[in-house]
Amino acid sequence: MNKQANLAFLFPGQGSQTVGMLSEYADNEIVKSTFTAASQVLGYDLWQLAQEGPQEKINQTEITQPLLLTASVALWRVWQDKTDVVPSFVAGHSLGEWSALVCAGVVAFEDAVRLVQLRGRYMQEAVPQGEGAMAAIIGLDDNVVEDICADIQTDSAVVAPVNYNSPGQLVIAGAAGAVEKAIAACKEAGAKRALPLPVSAPFHTLMMKPAAEKLAEQISTTTFNTPQIGVVHNVTAGLESDAIKIKDIMIQQIYGAVRWVECVQFLVKNGVDTAVECGAGKVLTGLSKRIDRSINSYTTDSVDALNATLESVATK
Repeated sequence: MNKQANLAFLFPGQGSQTVGMLSEYADNEIVKSTFTAASQVLGYDLWQLAQEGPQEKINQTEITQPLLLTASVALWRVWQDKTDVVPSFVAGHSLGEWSALVCAGVVAFEDAVRLVQLRGRYMQEAVPQGEGAMAAIIGLDDNVVEDICADIQTDSAVVAPVNYNSPGQLVIAGAAGAVEKAIAACKEAGAKRALPLPVSAPFHTLMMKPAAEKLAEQISTTTFNTPQIGVVHNVTAGLESDAIKIKDIMIQQIYGAVRWVECVQFLVKNGVDTAVECGAGKVLTGLSKRIDRSINSYTTDSVDALNATLESVATK
């Protein structure tokens, strides 16, 4: 194992799924075996679903979550097969944190597939369709959005910032009516854009507490190990080496905000100047550039991209 101090791997969350994702890897035995292992846990052919869709089906939360986890772990395994270079840190955006835990040796892959399928199901069940909402707010300072949400929120109608994605890009979530009011208030305060997101539940809010409680029961009986690579957690924007405390963090993560800006800033402060997005899409690569331009970002979602990343990162 050749651990590079300046290198981090980042794992994407929901929103990166598309029909045909990783199609260029169809003949790769490592990718095939990883998807086969996941399919055995899930009880359906995950690769076929990823390639054939329909998109509406792979957008269903309890399918999206194991799909993106499997894609990330498959590409991580391909990377490991081609080089002994490993990052000093890993981090994942929301669901992607589970991919980071698998790749850091904290959770067995099959256990993670089972847990994220349940995570998706519990999150969807926690709030009936139409009662919750999320929205992206572009072009306002975080504290302005925080104040707006605090003014609108009531005991019976939650609304709060949930994804601190990049400077000037914040996602809010909560009860549908409260989110609608917050959108209007943010526009009035000068937001460049304030638009509802096509999601099925208000993720990372206190409305997700019932889902967290259900998942806690499953996590309590699952083996977690000490990380072999430093995992930067969404909830704390820092590291944790205690496996029991990591279980608690992953329960809190369901209803706690994703502090992604701080996670990336933590990496930079700790010497990271190179980040590899390991999984479908390029969402995190775009966010990294907006958070800190000093980061050299690379992707893996096509064979050419992976080879270029290997050439740039693994041969230094």
